[in-house]
Amino acid sequence: MAENKTVSIIYTGGTLGMRPSEKGYVPASDLDGLLRERLPELGLGALPRYELTEYEHPLESSNATPRHWYELADRIRDRGEAFDGFVVIHGTDTLTYTSSALSFLLSGFGRPVVVTGAQIPLYEVRSDASGNLIGAMQAIATGKLHDVSVCFGRYLLRGNRSTKVKSTELDAFESPNHPPVAEIGTDFQFNEVNALPPPPGVLAKPPSYRDCNIAVLPIYPGMPEGVIDAIVGAGAAGIVLRCYGVGTAPTADEDFLAALHRACDAGVVVVAVSQCLEGRVTLARYAAGSALADVGVVSGFDMTTEAAFAKLHALFALGLDAGAVAGLMQENLRGELTPA
Repeated sequence: MAENKTVSIIYTGGTLGMRPSEKGYVPASDLDGLLRERLPELGLGALPRYELTEYEHPLESSNATPRHWYELADRIRDRGEAFDGFVVIHGTDTLTYTSSALSFLLSGFGRPVVVTGAQIPLYEVRSDASGNLIGAMQAIATGKLHDVSVCFGRYLLRGNRSTKVKSTELDAFESPNHPPVAEIGTDFQFNEVNALPPPPGVLAKPPSYRDCNIAVLPIYPGMPEGVIDAIVGAGAAGIVLRCYGVGTAPTADEDFLAALHRACDAGVVVVAVSQCLEGRVTLARYAAGSALADVGVVSGFDMTTEAAFAKLHALFALGLDAGAVAGLMQENLRGELTPA
């Protein structure tokens, strides 16, 4: 029952709590006052009791960095015994990077964490903020969640399977390669989704933040090999290589292929994901993909770019070597990929 649950709402920043300024919407403080004014139903008893914590300096999510993920995970973990669930209010631009990261950083945490936000500030008369926030609270009240999810618009999505697909529409997020956890209509229609694997031993001890350089590199026609060399020269530990289709790249270009080979030989973990929203990387399907595997590129299967990026960061934060990270990138640790 909702009245028997207590939820921690953490306002990190983002559109939901913004107010207009001469330069456009800006992060604002005192969300508590705004909630009491615009969403009095939060305190009427039909929803879980809540305690609101606001960042002292609300964050514009385009300025979020991996360090913020680890600080947020620590904040949630430290308060875990006091609450039945957590709602994280976040800006939409990097929301799915954060939800993906939290799925790895809170492995085995055991309490639901729902990340949400808004496309239109709660301050405005017509806003999607109230529906998203109430939906997140109700989702926790069902007692059916145990991991990190994204609640936005009509869907509840697995956190490390979600991606932003629309810049201005209210149904801004989708889960292209995994069914929604639930569809939100007059009630919650939970779907049969792939069960999470048991918390992996490698993530039994939460990783602590370490400065780790992970790059995201989209393949494009005519890309010079110098781009890869420059990324390696800048100290990258891993590269999320956004390939064409099922995992192809211009492997007829010997210089390009040689640059990838140099990167892998230097200990950089190169993970292939697809530029397509739906589908998976299968490097052996075409010769152009097999050539990538031959020089050391590993498959990211059907992971989103955000999940691959966050997973690389979390694994390197554990102090693992490149070989161990490359192997684990191909394993399903927190429901982020569908194994071959």
